[in-house]
Amino acid sequence: MNLGKNNPLMSFRNLLIAYGVVIVVILVLVSANILPSSLISAIWVLIGLSFVVVLAVIFGAIMKILDILDGNNSRLENAAGELEKVRLVLNQVNQSARLSETTKAIAFRENDAQTLREAVFDKLQQKDFDTAYEIIDEITHRLGYKKLAGQLRVQADKYRDSTDTERMVQSIANIEKLLEERQWSWASAQIERLINEYPTNEKALAMRQRLADRKEDRKKVLLNSWDDAVKRQATDRSLDILRELDQYLTPNEALALQEAARDVFRTKLHNLGVQFSLAISGKQWPKALETGVEIIRDFPNSRMAEEIREKIEVLKTHAAQKV
Repeated sequence: MNLGKNNPLMSFRNLLIAYGVVIVVILVLVSANILPSSLISAIWVLIGLSFVVVLAVIFGAIMKILDILDGNNSRLENAAGELEKVRLVLNQVNQSARLSETTKAIAFRENDAQTLREAVFDKLQQKDFDTAYEIIDEITHRLGYKKLAGQLRVQADKYRDSTDTERMVQSIANIEKLLEERQWSWASAQIERLINEYPTNEKALAMRQRLADRKEDRKKVLLNSWDDAVKRQATDRSLDILRELDQYLTPNEALALQEAARDVFRTKLHNLGVQFSLAISGKQWPKALETGVEIIRDFPNSRMAEEIREKIEVLKTHAAQKV
């Protein structure tokens, strides 16, 4: 056992060694008849008193040991409590991670499905039917894509058995579906393929303007929604619209909206700052951490974000303890 300098067992051991040495010395002197009998009697009385002192020291040491054990038990209980908090936090993180992964998987599957549709339709337009059906066969064996494979097979059969005119109609219908879903990039790629296949066809050529018109229509809707949201001071709604609207604006249009956009961003940052301060004042650490992370994410270059970034680890610690 490793006995520390302040350990009561160390003091107890030293006392016993000293007491034992004294007893041995006295016994040696008594056995040698060096000491007078009166002094020997006094020594035995002293030994008895010393024994009482030793017992008192032993009792004191035992009490200190019990105190230490009690303190250790308290620390173990506290440690167990902290471990439980950490476990709960980790469970929450794990659950959030699972939800996040599920969300990502859904988003990935939707994008993946669209990519697969485009790949199949591209091969059909190239009249590479063998490759198109090979892709569909591969899709059939992928978990969760059996329904999509069935839909693509029906479309492929219809396209393969159609005349050139019917195929053009199907291509235009597919482009219209992409325009309805505001898949502008994919729609543009399909339009260019269609024009390459039918370079003199007026309907095919008209699809470029159709794309431009649909984008312009969407921009008008967003601008009207933006004006309404700004008038109602619906900050979150204004920001959502602005994020989508950005892709439609010309440089001059963006410049015209710049000041109004700044006001919206300032208002949003101010509101988040108030929420953050209230959460800190109320010691609502999880809410404070959530708001702080949002400020850092949405306003990374702001001074508020910089200050929160410096204290983020402290916030995480408090939030973990609050769980």
